[in-house]
Amino acid sequence: MYSVRKVTMASISNALSLKHGLSLWCPQSTPSVNRISQPCSISSTNFRRRSFSVSASSFANENREFVIVGGGNAAGYAARTFVEHGMADGKLCIVSKEAYAPYERPALTKGYLFPHDKKPARLPGFHTCVGSGGERQTPDWYKEKGIEMLHEDPVSDIDIEKQTLKTSSGKLLKFGSLIIATGCTASRFPDKIGGNLSGVHYVRDVADANSLISSLEKAKKVVVVGGGYIGMEVAAAAVAWKVDTTIIFPEEHLMTRLFTPSLAQKYEQLYQDFGVKFVKGASISNLEAGSDGHVVGVKLANGSIIEADTVVVGIGAKPAVGPFESVGLNTTVGGIQVDGLFRTSIPGIFAIGDVAAFPLKIYDRTTRVEHVDHARRSAQHCVKSLLTAHTDTYDYLPYFYSRVFEYEGSPRKVWWQFFGDNVGETVEIGNFDPKVATFWIDSGKLKGVLLESGSPEEFQLLPKIARSQPFVDKAKLEKASSVEEALEIVQSSLKVEAAV
Repeated sequence: MYSVRKVTMASISNALSLKHGLSLWCPQSTPSVNRISQPCSISSTNFRRRSFSVSASSFANENREFVIVGGGNAAGYAARTFVEHGMADGKLCIVSKEAYAPYERPALTKGYLFPHDKKPARLPGFHTCVGSGGERQTPDWYKEKGIEMLHEDPVSDIDIEKQTLKTSSGKLLKFGSLIIATGCTASRFPDKIGGNLSGVHYVRDVADANSLISSLEKAKKVVVVGGGYIGMEVAAAAVAWKVDTTIIFPEEHLMTRLFTPSLAQKYEQLYQDFGVKFVKGASISNLEAGSDGHVVGVKLANGSIIEADTVVVGIGAKPAVGPFESVGLNTTVGGIQVDGLFRTSIPGIFAIGDVAAFPLKIYDRTTRVEHVDHARRSAQHCVKSLLTAHTDTYDYLPYFYSRVFEYEGSPRKVWWQFFGDNVGETVEIGNFDPKVATFWIDSGKLKGVLLESGSPEEFQLLPKIARSQPFVDKAKLEKASSVEEALEIVQSSLKVEAAV
């Protein structure tokens, strides 16, 4: 049996504590679960933008005015912002380990995993920036904008003094300004307990998702390890393939970092209605292999074995710091420490997206957020600050969502959104038919709200509520007969405060 020592990785990380076996980690995208009050120590002085005079034709040499390391959501939105400011053509280079131009990564555990007859998402359909209603930035778009793309050649080393990067192929890139957008890597089971067996999958990029689809095409029994975002979304996709699906996790209910027990029960019942089985509070000893080296089951600490020909591990992620440790790390929440403009302690070097530990202004603490919304917004804020006189501190409102069972022919589609901070007491309104709302109230102020199956107008109200943090009459809210009435009560509280 294998055990992993518990370490504090990030305020957005949540330990899936197992009772007697392997410790499974799941990324906690809700910063409030492990509340951190940590002032940012980066000085606001001496942050000039270092530059070279670089023309498009000079890309034959090693000099680059701007370099983005990473090829995910943040890189794509940063590239768009460079273009909007007329600073991309012949000036910008993106260095990526992936074979594709930046894309909207959330699709990989949602529409991308749908069966071939359920209209699955495919590239180039979800290149950035379509996820926010923007232009689809295909490989041709980058060529047209004069942006140099280096694919499948990740950065292996950095010389800060010489402002030089070295890629795995040996290519040298001298930068004027550097943006680190390397995101996260999936947490994996150790090889010695079967983490690298054939049929065991981790989903972080297109290649991972393609490998999983190949397994789902012939799968009969799928086991998903982890009860967080990845686990819920992959299990929902597996249902569309009509395969036997089981979710195993060490906690007492799904999504403990966000869902209340009552809310989790509603979602668990829905999954069970779709035929999904749950094994809760379970410790995993190892993954079992057949004579051909392919996974055949998941062995629990109690000795029982859950049969499986496909296992998907969704136990969290860790910031992909790679060769950039010398830039300055945050040892509490993980990742690279930045200030409110995403500047590191090294002049001319920035970090954005999942890998950045930044000051969360609204709640006065340092955090790291693993979510596409933050990836987009941090990229835009950073590049604007780099290229203009823009000096406003990043003021992010935590936002998380999930959409599952959205394949063609599904009898019930699920789409929830959460804004704010999940602290304090909770009030749950609605019967999940299809709506349900949960409100978090702390010292009389509404801190966070989650809504399932809301209308566009209702969803638009949520960030206003969470950012304003109005005082709410909890007793009155508890008596609301419907989600609509509850939202009206909260909205009236906003109007009262605005009139004062």
